[in-house]
Amino acid sequence: MPSDHKNQLRIGLCVLALSAALTKGAQATEGYFVEGPGARDQALAGAGMANSQDAFATANNPAGLVDVGHQFNGDLSIFNPNRQYYATGTALVAPGSVNSGRDIFLIPALAYAVPLSGDSALGVALTGNGGMDTTYYGNVRCGFGAPGVFCGGKAGVDLNQALITIGYAQRFGALSLGMAPVVAVQAFSAYGLGAFGQFGLSSNPAELTDHSPNYSVGGGVRAGAQYHVNEQLTLALAGSTPIWSTTFASYSGLFAGGGGFDIPGEIGAGVAYKILPTLTAVLDYKHIFYSGVKSVGDPMSPLLPGSLGTANGPGFGWRDVDVIALGLEWRALDNLTLRAGYAHNSQPITSSNVTFNILAPGVVTDHIGGGFTYAVNRNSALDFAVLYSPRAGVSGPEVTPYGPTPGSNINISMSQLEVTVGYTYHFDAAPLVVAKY
Repeated sequence: MPSDHKNQLRIGLCVLALSAALTKGAQATEGYFVEGPGARDQALAGAGMANSQDAFATANNPAGLVDVGHQFNGDLSIFNPNRQYYATGTALVAPGSVNSGRDIFLIPALAYAVPLSGDSALGVALTGNGGMDTTYYGNVRCGFGAPGVFCGGKAGVDLNQALITIGYAQRFGALSLGMAPVVAVQAFSAYGLGAFGQFGLSSNPAELTDHSPNYSVGGGVRAGAQYHVNEQLTLALAGSTPIWSTTFASYSGLFAGGGGFDIPGEIGAGVAYKILPTLTAVLDYKHIFYSGVKSVGDPMSPLLPGSLGTANGPGFGWRDVDVIALGLEWRALDNLTLRAGYAHNSQPITSSNVTFNILAPGVVTDHIGGGFTYAVNRNSALDFAVLYSPRAGVSGPEVTPYGPTPGSNINISMSQLEVTVGYTYHFDAAPLVVAKY
């Protein structure tokens, strides 16, 4: 690698490492996974696996790095999730309509790509993979008259996942292949869950709730391929292994497997088709293996004495998620590209698991995106995306150690709004493309 490229890559790595401590993981979500790592993907509602446009390809489909040139991307998202539950006839859970607080989050993301030759490239990205946050204050009373949703005062969880991805791509004629080792840093805290220990449900009540944030690190591999069939059609495959992570030791009495919380693997395919030289349609499919992580996928019931935190203990009961995303990208002017997209994912949460998922109501299934890129000059561009997920909900009975509470019903629901602004700098400025119709 030329020395100037080495220096540029070192600078990119240092900037990303410095920002890692600042990254929050919660974003517009498929379950709790983000819908696209950067503004351009988010404007397409997460589509674009076969249409790499920026250095965030490292975290999406690393094979696309050979197509993005030498550039830096910096994004900042404002994320607004609105979480709520409504309960009637419950014995433990506080009845009535209860909203979660803390509904505004700032989320940075950074990426950098540098060509090594005409047919190879390196990239590095710092992104939020996903997360979940709920905060139910203690101004409600549970079924036993104590304050808090679960009789333990203010209750909730805070999960954040940041990924550092370093990718390499190589082109072989029409085929590009990419591989990207991934390092993950997770932070988790939970509070207000002491009643589960008092009922004798935890295998380790001292490591169940009300601890300061506990950290976990892990690693995995993302890989992908792109095949340019012709000038109009591109096909893609991409996926990730699970990110095998250290346990949350301070919550070994809560999560199955003594605090285990790996990040699920995923696999997907994409198509990009140029309807016109200035208009591209993209279609993606993705499958997320939530059920492969015991703390996420194991069912909540039965809640047996001492079962929380054991090898096959209760979890959140999430099913695998299938995602379909469709987007359109139109170069309306020489310096203006418009984007829009829609995505739908299957519901990860079942009615028999709503009680635990008051803490993690990842129930949204529809996502509408839009945005643009405006080229300020030949080097700099501004990116913008808005992504809205209308309210969705799941209802089911309250589940306690005695089984479902007769006549009870809990409806958990959520809506989301995310606005992202970004800046792109092209080190090797390319001439603006003249629109053709």
